[in-house]
This record gives sequence, structure tokens and C-alpha cells, in this order.
Amino acid sequence: MSRLRVLFAILSLCALSMGPAGAVMNTSAEHAVLMDAQTGQVLWAKDGYAQMAPASMSKLMTLEVLFQRLKDGRVKLTDKFAVSERAWRTGGSKGFVRVGDQLTVEDLINRIIVVSGNDACVVVAEALGGSMEGFVDLMNSRAKAIGLSGSHFVNPDGLPEPAGQTMTAFDLAKLARHLINTYPAYYHFFSVRSYTTTDQGKSITQPNRNMVLDKFPGADGLKTGHTDLAGYGVTASAVKDGHRLILVLNGLRYPDLNKAPPAKADWFAELRRAEEAARVLAMGFREFRSFAVFKTNEIAGNIPVSGGAQSFVPVTAKAPVAVTMQVDSRQGLKVALHYAPQVKAPIRAGDQVGTLSVTAPDFPGLTVPVFAAQDVPRISLFSRMAASIQALFKGKK
Repeated sequence: MSRLRVLFAILSLCALSMGPAGAVMNTSAEHAVLMDAQTGQVLWAKDGYAQMAPASMSKLMTLEVLFQRLKDGRVKLTDKFAVSERAWRTGGSKGFVRVGDQLTVEDLINRIIVVSGNDACVVVAEALGGSMEGFVDLMNSRAKAIGLSGSHFVNPDGLPEPAGQTMTAFDLAKLARHLINTYPAYYHFFSVRSYTTTDQGKSITQPNRNMVLDKFPGADGLKTGHTDLAGYGVTASAVKDGHRLILVLNGLRYPDLNKAPPAKADWFAELRRAEEAARVLAMGFREFRSFAVFKTNEIAGNIPVSGGAQSFVPVTAKAPVAVTMQVDSRQGLKVALHYAPQVKAPIRAGDQVGTLSVTAPDFPGLTVPVFAAQDVPRISLFSRMAASIQALFKGKK
């Protein structure tokens, strides 16, 4: 059992019946996460914390490294990167780079996002990391810095390798949220519908493989992926009525398309992937609402204090506490305050002294820190002796 102690009986925030909420969210994907973009709260997950092959969705990490350098000024959109033979020979989806080309960073971003060019990823990797291997080290370092604890990168493009490139659906959602919030100046690239490149003097226009952009109103990103190992996947985001959701699906498989010509099978699979993502996003926006729990500086409860001038300290969260959950889960919403077995004085206002947990049926749960709302000085030795004597006499009555 946890060493934390429940301070008070779990409080119901609703006087109605506490029946279970309806678990309406579902998908045929093997892995899924639906996240509230504002809070980072996971609203719903299906095997969302398990390691998986992310395929081209791992290009989001390549873009994060590039966007960071754009934001801090080390790189400009007009800078040009050279194309090596290694980049040109990279297999899989092509951005149609040619050996000796000098391509602008803006051009390469479009080839990575819209065209999903593996070759363009290698161009960026060699320019920023000195080599593809050096860039992979940068990817793993940045992933650790932004808290992607379930990710390990071995290349910048997501192509299958024996060593194994792995992420979790949760990490992909977290990475997408980071890109949206940290690099708003570059987020518009994710909604570009098509991009035209040239190969041997011939213009080649390729559509964005993220068909969710057209299948769901308000969708504006981010990236698709597919390998035989990963199945079909998408990291998508959309805004409706000012509320943004992030959705990750991976492991969508369509065995019934195996007999179709490869080009046609891929197109139908990409269409089905987009339709599934649009369906789940529609469910998310329909079924989830934000509910206030505590206002700013509202007292969330009292925690007992040992050796203090008073026997308890009132606690608050530093920001408003609100949760987004399925509407049917609201009737079963519960809040509990947790604290260590002994909270000793002195305590200063602003010290973290416990946590607040919010639970509900079909809701992954939310934990937020709570802080002392006022000082609690240590009681003096004389006062402790007086209190002990007083307690002694009271006990003899």
C-alpha cells in the first residue's frame, strides 16, 4: 500500500447516483491516446503507454530538433543544406532530393511534413548533427529533455531497423502538444495540403498524406506513419469551439486490402485511417467536457500538522483545477487529498505539502500538487510543555 494517507473521506462533487459512466470511446487501432491540448491531460487511452514502432510519426522528433534551432536563431528558414549521396540513396517515401542540391530549410520542412520524405530527413540530420548518427544522439537528448520517457530513436525518418525505433502513443501526443505550444511560428507547415518538388526537371506534386486535414473540420496537423511492423498510424490535432484535442492512433491494419494493387491499397488504407481518426475526434469533442473542481486560491482542504502553532494547515492548488472527461463520468467524479504520514512544522506558505487526486469512471485520473495557504510556525518548547500538562490534567478528570 502507498505510504500516502487519505486526509478526508473521498468527496463526491455531485449528489446524484454514482453509477458507472458509459465507455463510449473505441477504436480498431492497437494503440491510442486522446489528450487535452491545453492541460496535457490524457482523456482516454488504449494500450497508450506500451512501446511500439512509430514509423514516420517519429519524424516529429526530427522536426522538434530543427524547430528548436529555428526558434533560438541557430538556423533560418532561408539557410541551405547540401544533399549527400547517403541522403539521396535513402529508401522509402521520397522527397526527391538530388545529390549536390542545396535545399532551403523551408523546402526541407515541407518535404518532411507533406511528402514524408525520408531522404529530406537525412539531409537535415547530416546538417544539424554532422552525421546521421550524431543527429540521432541529438534526438535522444532532446527527447529526454522534454520528458519523452518511452521513446528511443535510431534514425531520423522512422524506417525499420534491427535496433528498433520505439515510442509510445502517449509520448507522441506529448510531443505533438510540445510542438504546438513551443513552436507556434512553424505549426502552420503541418496543414499544408500539397507540395511540388522537381526531379530531373519534372514537376512532381504530392498531396499531404494526412487526409484527416480534409476529413475533420478544424484539423490542422500533424503526421502520419506506416510500416508493415507499425501498421497505419496518425498523430492528429484539431480545434473545435476553441478547444483543442490531440489524437494518436497506431497499429491500424487492413488485411482485406492485401489483394489490391499496392498503390490503390495504400490509398484506401490512408483513407480509412483518416476516417477512423475523424470518427474518434468527433467522439472526443462530443463526449468530453471540461469541469471545474477548484478555483484559484480556493481552499481544497486541511492537512494535519505535527509540532505546529496550529494543528492543521489549509491547502490550495496554485492554479484552477479543472478536468476534461466524458460527460457520463461526471456523476462519479471524486476528489481526495493525500499527504505524508507526518507533516511537521514549520511550514511556509507556498510549500508543497500534499497532492490532490481526481478520479471518475472511465477516466485515467489526475493528480495535482497542493501547497500550504499560510505559514505554520513551530510551537515553542514552553508551549509544548504547557499543552502536555494541560492534556495530562484533562485526562485525570
